[in-house]
Amino acid sequence: MKHLLGGPGTVSGCLLRIGQCAFGAASIGLMVTAFGFSTYTAFCYLIASMGLQVLWSLGLACLDIYALRKKRDLQNPILVSLFVVGDWVTSTLSLAAACSSAGIVVLYTRDLDLCATRKGNPCNRYQISVAMAFITWFFTAMSSHVMFWILASD
Repeated sequence: MKHLLGGPGTVSGCLLRIGQCAFGAASIGLMVTAFGFSTYTAFCYLIASMGLQVLWSLGLACLDIYALRKKRDLQNPILVSLFVVGDWVTSTLSLAAACSSAGIVVLYTRDLDLCATRKGNPCNRYQISVAMAFITWFFTAMSSHVMFWILASD
């Protein structure tokens, strides 16, 4: 198997997973602290999706740290195929949640213009949370792409 940048058991792979986890946690934190998020199904879905993403990324980051400390190779076909499927699932869920939440934010801020008319709306928190979700998805998509090419190179 090829050793690519961002692969399992590498420093770059560990940093990619930590980035996914950090941005996913930031998205959750911003959305949870915004008043009234629970009235929108898309925002609740975003929190659930980012929660799954954080758990998946944290688990793989811990596995990468273990492999780096013990100098173990994580690139066997069964393990990499598990990483590919897990990354595909979490990437798809993250993109769907980020897009649906972005639609609500656009409707809320631009189409209905509720942020300008009502004071106390947490529009900025919604927007930043959705941006963090898209960054999380981007990192997950990169990881999924790398894992796929590692699996395909075998």
